[in-house]
Amino acid sequence: MLIPLRPGELTRLIPAVATGPQFNACSGNPRKILQRVLIAVIGGVISLLISQSLFSSRWGPVWLVVGFVFLLYLLWGPILEAGRRNATLRRYPAAAIFEGQVADLEQREVVEERREQADKSGRLELVENTRTWMSLELEDDDGYLGRIRFPMEKKHQQIRRGMVVRALVLSERNDFSRVGAISDAWLPQIKLWVGEYPYLLKPAFEELCLRRLR
Repeated sequence: MLIPLRPGELTRLIPAVATGPQFNACSGNPRKILQRVLIAVIGGVISLLISQSLFSSRWGPVWLVVGFVFLLYLLWGPILEAGRRNATLRRYPAAAIFEGQVADLEQREVVEERREQADKSGRLELVENTRTWMSLELEDDDGYLGRIRFPMEKKHQQIRRGMVVRALVLSERNDFSRVGAISDAWLPQIKLWVGEYPYLLKPAFEELCLRRLR
């Protein structure tokens, strides 16, 4: 079942500015955080040194500001990334609440990182870091809708076929004949949110579902 959103409801469900959960999701793994630290430190130090050398010129204050911007990259980097990801869904002209069920689910090992390291004999070997991901296929009375995938955690073991699932469906067409994107999803029977990225403001979506799905 698809229930089209009314004007203004999409922007209330997917914010333009990053929320706390979205900031955390975009902060990345330790390797990504280290990359941001290096960019912030190197860029900040170089810019501050240039500002000191040009202190008496009109460009000194400009480079000083650039240096502080670089040093704050750890903060505005995830905020900028979250805003970009939110904008990819906010741009769709048509959005609807989807209520259906989990048609199928599967688990799969996904390689998240490959690197070379030396073994005990000094020879290089390829090391792969894998993580288990879960994929849910969604359907309703009209048939198959699509799938969402996310890194699996222990709490996801309680998901079963046939469970009710609610999400936001977005499309370029008002008749939703072609699905462009699916947000993170809510499983009300077990009160669990799933998804690779937390697009939706959870309390707002849950409240909207209570009002529109009566």
